[in-house]
Amino acid sequence: MKFLVRFPSSSAPSRPLFSVIPSKSLSSSPSRSSIDEITISRLPNSGYVERDPSSEPKNTSKIPTFPKPVTENAAFSHKDVADVLFSYKNDPQTALEYFKSVGKQRGFVREIGDSFFVLLHILVTFPKCHDLARSLINDYVSWDSFPSCVVVVDHLIGCSERFGFRLKPRLFYYFLNGYVRARRYKDAEDCFYSLVSRGIMPSEMILNNFLKSLIRANVFDNARGLFKDLVSKNISYDCATVYMMMCASLNDGNVEEAEKYFLEAKNSGIKLEPPVYSAAVRAACMKLESNVACGLLSEMKERGWVPLEGTFTLVICTCVKQRNMTEALRLKDEMINCGHSMNLVAATSLMKGYYQQGDLRSSLALLDKIVEDGLAPNKVTYAVIIEGCCANMNMEKAKELYGDMKSAGIQPSVYTVNSLIRGYLKSELLDEAMKIFDVAVEDGIANVFTYNDLLSWFCEKGRLDDAYNIWSKMIDQAVEPTVVSYNNMIRGNCRSGNMDVALDLLSEMTVRKLKPNVITYSILVDGHFRKGETEKAIGLFDHMVNLGIAPTIVTFHTVINGFCKAGQTTLAKEKMEKFVAMGFTPGCMTYNSLIDGFIKEGDIGSALAVYDEMCESGLVPNVVTYTTLIDGFCKRQAMDLALKIRSEMRAKGIAMDVTAYNALIDAFCKRTDMKNASQLFDELLEGGLSPTTAVYNTMIGGFRNQNNMEAAINLYKRMKSEGTQCDLKTYTTLIDGLLKVGNMALTTVFYQEMLAKNIMPDVITYSVLIHGLCNKGQLENARKVLDEMLNKSITPNALIYNTLIGQYFREGDFHEAFRLHDEMLDSGIVAEDTAYDNLMSGKL
Repeated sequence: MKFLVRFPSSSAPSRPLFSVIPSKSLSSSPSRSSIDEITISRLPNSGYVERDPSSEPKNTSKIPTFPKPVTENAAFSHKDVADVLFSYKNDPQTALEYFKSVGKQRGFVREIGDSFFVLLHILVTFPKCHDLARSLINDYVSWDSFPSCVVVVDHLIGCSERFGFRLKPRLFYYFLNGYVRARRYKDAEDCFYSLVSRGIMPSEMILNNFLKSLIRANVFDNARGLFKDLVSKNISYDCATVYMMMCASLNDGNVEEAEKYFLEAKNSGIKLEPPVYSAAVRAACMKLESNVACGLLSEMKERGWVPLEGTFTLVICTCVKQRNMTEALRLKDEMINCGHSMNLVAATSLMKGYYQQGDLRSSLALLDKIVEDGLAPNKVTYAVIIEGCCANMNMEKAKELYGDMKSAGIQPSVYTVNSLIRGYLKSELLDEAMKIFDVAVEDGIANVFTYNDLLSWFCEKGRLDDAYNIWSKMIDQAVEPTVVSYNNMIRGNCRSGNMDVALDLLSEMTVRKLKPNVITYSILVDGHFRKGETEKAIGLFDHMVNLGIAPTIVTFHTVINGFCKAGQTTLAKEKMEKFVAMGFTPGCMTYNSLIDGFIKEGDIGSALAVYDEMCESGLVPNVVTYTTLIDGFCKRQAMDLALKIRSEMRAKGIAMDVTAYNALIDAFCKRTDMKNASQLFDELLEGGLSPTTAVYNTMIGGFRNQNNMEAAINLYKRMKSEGTQCDLKTYTTLIDGLLKVGNMALTTVFYQEMLAKNIMPDVITYSVLIHGLCNKGQLENARKVLDEMLNKSITPNALIYNTLIGQYFREGDFHEAFRLHDEMLDSGIVAEDTAYDNLMSGKL
């Protein structure tokens, strides 16, 4: 990782790289421009002296003559070597060669004395020899026998005093860095503190370089501890130090620590610069605090700084993540006004923000704009905009963009492929989804999420055979099923009533070492309830709890709703009270299930008691609650209560939904009160709601019952003009009404229109046709309808046979009447009393 320790706008260091201060206070020295121009000064009588900088090494062709080697002069010591080296103080190359020649002698190889430190002082005096000094230190520090940092510091200082060298800060930095390179982090820190304890304060530059070396060595805890000590001991640090520590904290994922460094520095009066603010903005964005990030941007502007394009982009992306498009767009404009250009990252983020709030058109417009401006969409841009099209079910545009992406030579990622598959499935375009899936499998990019999307859709649709085909392909492709995969297959089998298969899948999960979760058990519990196996459902629920799997709100509701659907609402109420003791807090959904259960059992009093309890618990009934009550009261012919609930909804400002309107309209239609039914229908329209097919069918049926086929047909025409789909019930009701009023021509028109739309008649439609035709004396046409049924393998019901038998008797065709009676019995249909009455009448 790289850490910036100098900023372009920073001035030169305000004090030397090392300065000597009294033990309880900090002092500063005049500003220096180079690390080599710094000297070490000490308080009076300290023994340290300042010397003039030495000149560059002298060029000489004279071959140096060295003193006798150690082996030839037993008395030759480190002091002697040091004295000789000092004589070459202006000739570092000769000094180094001499040190090497002596170092080869036994006794000097692994010993560290004055000679070593004198050589370092000589080398560091000359810029061209700095690398030699650094290399020498790195080599010696790596020795296990190298002396402790305290000894090193003492020797450096002692040599500078005895031989009159200027104490070069660079030497201390080389030793600090050398210890880090040798992974002797404790020695590095001890060396640093040894200097501080002697009143030698490191400059910001030395401090920053040392901290940077620790961070680069991935020992950030050491750097963190060192910085904490600096703050506690009031050792000076600068803006670059703060920036480096903040970046290290952010890269370490410790956002709070980075914020702390920023605030401490800000409060301490350190002159902060733009990079530090940018790091603070980054920290705020990592915490998804876009308001804080925007505030920091404002502070930067107040200081006369122009935030970087990347900083603007980061905040824009954060605002989009928090669904704050207004602020994101404002920042986009501000970024451009500051002289920056729209970049691909910001544009891609804004595209996502647009479609997330339902504005796909603006997403696509922005895509066109950046392309026009010369920006080329990348894989991420295409992935985002295709996902937006799929989420908004604009699959035609998604397909077009997918083609553009491939034409641009960009290989779609599995993320894009999965978006397309989900979009096609949501739009009921299975063939298109399977084409994308097959290509993804062939290209080897299909992952478990790809398979899970298809498994979920097929299981939801009850198409288990197709689901198992996908499952087999997943196994063949060596894609390991997940818990989600199994949950999909278990859900599909539960909804199809295959509880044995579902439980086998549960066992298979254990074999694969997959741990079933609360969703798995909730699905199975629901499956048992759907099949009417309440005891097994409760047994599985208890087993789940015993395994230590905590039920969720959904699980609790599944059990309560299951008892309600099974007609055991009182038991469901008791279960709810036990669940409350386990920490369950019932919501509107649970109370709605209880209300619906009691109403369907005809216990209106208990339903109202639950409603009162719900209100007393502090819950506000929602439109589903009121719709459930209205629908239940209407079906129980309790219109007074239904209208009272409607009034209460109005008083509380809760608008009725289409289902509630349909319940009331249906109740009035059954009372043949089309005036009130029509008023409610008009009120529904005025409220901005769109009547559904069910609402239109209810109204058409009401007018049919009054033989007002003109009004019924007008509603049918309105349905078509509004694009509302006419279904089998619509046509059956119209045909029934037209037959009753004797309009055979229109009956034929509607019947043919229904068939042209591929809406196939069912036994009810055939019953209506046969009954209507017989009533109008068209027995031959009625018989043709029966033959059509038999040709389509649709078994006639008793009503159809009774109608035809009766009509044949009325026309005196007893033979055909008895034949139809025998045919009915052969079909396994029990003859009703009407058929026997007709037969007996014929015999007599």
